Amino acid sequence: MAKKQQRTPGSIVEINIDNQYFVYAQILKEGLVVFDLKTTKQLDDLNTLLNAPILFFLAVYRDVITTGIWLKIGKLDIRKELEIVPMQFIQDALDSKVFRLYDPNTGEITPSTKEECKGLESASVWEASHVEERIRDHYAGKVNRYVKDDLDVFND
Repeated sequence: MAKKQQRTPGSIVEINIDNQYFVYAQILKEGLVVFDLKTTKQLDDLNTLLNAPILFFLAVYRDVITTGIWLKIGKLDIRKELEIVPMQFIQDALDSKVFRLYDPNTGEITPSTKEECKGLESASVWEASHVEERIRDHYAGKVNRYVKDDLDVFND
């Protein structure tokens, strides 16, 4: 663990995957965006991220940032297309046929259909190790077990 850090929108965090490569994410107003950019050396120029494709959006537990599990290495303006985080879905734990849409930008939850939720991320908060596993799986060409669980919801 490293130093205490604040959760500051616009900050870039470096995710070290098994001391083999680095992936970068940006803290947004709500959650973060992980960029689809894998480097074997630490980035010299963060501006590279201004055009980097998006791997996924998600929320992580506060301690991932505040305890320095992922180190903040700089800050960039948040790209216009990243200012509004995509909708997510919630499947009712007691009745698996009930779905809701969750807007991470406002916290609003509205009734939905299973069909409307298809293709969206599940509304959840991730541990650092689970995000790292998801990144590893992506670059290994494997479906991540947590993502598979969400996909299986729509394959019934």
